[in-house]
Amino acid sequence: MIVDAQRDDVRSWQNTHALWKGDCDRILTEAKRGKGEKRTAAEADLAALGGEPAAPPSPDRIVTEPTFEGLTRLYATGQPSLGIFSDEGGQFLGGFAMNSDNRQKTLTALNGLWQGNPIRRTRAGDGAYTLYGRRLAVHLMAQPGVAHAFIADPLAADSGFLARFLICQPPSAIGTRLHRHMTPDSGALGAFSSRLRGILDTPMPMDTDTRELQPRVLPLSQGARSLLIEFHDTIEALQAPGGDLAHITGTASKAAEQAARIAGVLTLWQDLQAVEVSGQDMVHAIMLAKFYLSEAARLAEAATVSAEIERAEKLRKWLLESWGEADIAQSEVIQSGPYALRDVKVAKAALALLEQYGWIVRLDKGAVVRGSARKDAWRIVRGLADVV
Repeated sequence: MIVDAQRDDVRSWQNTHALWKGDCDRILTEAKRGKGEKRTAAEADLAALGGEPAAPPSPDRIVTEPTFEGLTRLYATGQPSLGIFSDEGGQFLGGFAMNSDNRQKTLTALNGLWQGNPIRRTRAGDGAYTLYGRRLAVHLMAQPGVAHAFIADPLAADSGFLARFLICQPPSAIGTRLHRHMTPDSGALGAFSSRLRGILDTPMPMDTDTRELQPRVLPLSQGARSLLIEFHDTIEALQAPGGDLAHITGTASKAAEQAARIAGVLTLWQDLQAVEVSGQDMVHAIMLAKFYLSEAARLAEAATVSAEIERAEKLRKWLLESWGEADIAQSEVIQSGPYALRDVKVAKAALALLEQYGWIVRLDKGAVVRGSARKDAWRIVRGLADVV
């Protein structure tokens, strides 16, 4: 039905635009033939004709792997509320918008949307314009390897991008997905779908001319506010040096805001006309925020370990396949090793892992390697003979 309505709107606009263009061309033609009064009359006719009829906005609300420029154009011509939704999140995380040249620009731009900032664009082809009242939701499902690599990316963490997501990795169900054990609850799914359809069919609060969203304020009840403050202060204390959340301060610092956002969603899911967030909804929101915070802590540690192991494995292969010497000094890894390991801290960590698992054996301090006494050097284990 939505497709049919959009088709009718486009046809109506095409007819209106054709009539407008015909009248505009006629007025301009007559103006070119005359002078003085005729030109003045043509100006009055153009003013009376009005501006070019705007095309109906695109009904699309979901995209899968956009660039930020493409997303901006869709905001300008389509809906003010969009979603980047994909069950193949690697397409977006590994796509053009997130490559090495565009990643920082994309991350910071999306951060701005999360905060509700206006979109300001200045380009030679498009000109300069500002879009207010635009919102974006993002839901990505990705394979563990893709997700871990992204979580371990320093830019994604340092830019605050990861902290704005609710990330989780449920345990694998492989081996237990037996059809005979399935007990589908069509009633619950039907109720969910019906409620979601009702929300989507509700007109968005926006300016009809600019399509700028104008959401109302949803205040916290006194009980909800007290619970949120208590939660905030508890999480803040756990971020102190040595605390349980000291390694994910970016995510932890936004936990209270995430809880408030979740509480708002829970409230409006039940009643779009609700006047405030109740204490009970805040209790449930804080429970969810705590779950996602624990997942973030767990996955951050796992992703860091995975990245360190990946770099150590890259070094091991390089030593065995590309380095022709029997031993290696730390300075040689930094100078000649894989590009990702040409940093003192990174190289030291990778060498420590290889030493821990027996792929290299530390030489005595001051051992001479290629004519120089080395503080940190190792013999490479290529076979059993290198172990003894």
